Amino acid sequence: MAKYLDFEEPIVKIENRIKELELIKDEAGVQEELDRLRAELQRLYREIYASLTPWQRVMLARHPDRPYTLDYIKLMTEDFIELHGDRRFGDDPAVITGLATIDGEKIILVGQEKGRTTRDKIVRNFGMMHPEGYRKALRVMKLGEKFHRPVLTLIDTPGAYPGIGAEERGQAEAIAYNLREMASLRTPIVAVVTGEGGSGGALGIGVADRVYMLENAFYSVISPEGCAAILWRDAAKAPEAAAALKITAQDLLELRVIDGIIPEPLGGAHRNPKETADNIKKVVLDAFRELKKLPPDELVRKRREKYQRMGVINIEDTQNTPN
Repeated sequence: MAKYLDFEEPIVKIENRIKELELIKDEAGVQEELDRLRAELQRLYREIYASLTPWQRVMLARHPDRPYTLDYIKLMTEDFIELHGDRRFGDDPAVITGLATIDGEKIILVGQEKGRTTRDKIVRNFGMMHPEGYRKALRVMKLGEKFHRPVLTLIDTPGAYPGIGAEERGQAEAIAYNLREMASLRTPIVAVVTGEGGSGGALGIGVADRVYMLENAFYSVISPEGCAAILWRDAAKAPEAAAALKITAQDLLELRVIDGIIPEPLGGAHRNPKETADNIKKVVLDAFRELKKLPPDELVRKRREKYQRMGVINIEDTQNTPN
C-alpha cells in the first residue's frame, strides 16, 4: 500500500474515492464523476507540490518508498559488477561500489544504500558509512582514474556512522582523505544527492565536478532535528531549523553550492522511480560528455576552483593573525 505524508491528506481522500468508483465504473454517471475527481486530483497535486516547505521536502527525501541506489542501478544501468572491500579492514554494505554501463558509457558507480526491509536496513546500517566504506569508495574511484572511466556518486545518508568502532578506525581521517583525493582525481566526477545529504557522511563521496540534487532532496551540515536540539534544545522545532539551514535544492542552487536540480515526478520520486531514474541518467550523461572534453589537468583545476569560489578569504585578516 502507498504511504502518505501528513500534508498529503487531501490527496488520500480523493484517491480512495477514485478507487471505490473504479469498482463500479460501468454504472451510469460514474465515469463522469471519475473524470472530475481525476482532474481535481491533478489540481491538488500541482497546488500542494508547488508550495512545499523545506520541512515537507525533508519528509519527502526520507519517504520510505523513495528509490535507493540499488533501485537506480536496476533502472539506469545495463550491467553492474559490484566490488567489495577497502583492502585494509573489511567491506561496508552501507556503500555500494562497482563497474557499470549506462547507455553504453562505462563508468564507476558509488552509492550509499539505506536498505528497504528491516533486516536489510540493519545490514546496510541505514546508509551510514564506516571508515572502511569511505576507503572502499575511494579505492574504486581510483580504478576509474586508472582505467579512464568517469565516476558517478549517488548520495543518500543521514551522515557518517558516529559509533566508537568507526571513530577508532579513523572516521574523520577517512572522510578528510577522500575530500583531498577526490579534489585531485584525474577523471570526471558527477555527484547526485538523491535523498538525504547529511554532513560529512555525504561530503565524503561528494567532491565532484558537477553536483546535482533531486528536486525534493536536501543537503546539509546537520539534520534539522540536530540543529533544533542545539539551538533551541527542542527537536520539535525541526521545521523552523529546516527553513533556517537553507538545505533544499532550490536554496543551494541559489547559493551556488550545487550545479543543478533534477526534476522529480509530481508527488515525489517514489511515485515514478523509472521517470526519476531517466531524469538522472540524462543529466549525468550530458555532464560526462561535457567533462570528458577537458584535459585532466584542466579538469582538476576547474574542480578546485569550483570549491574555492564557495568560500571568501579576507587576506588582510590572515596577514594580521598572530603566529
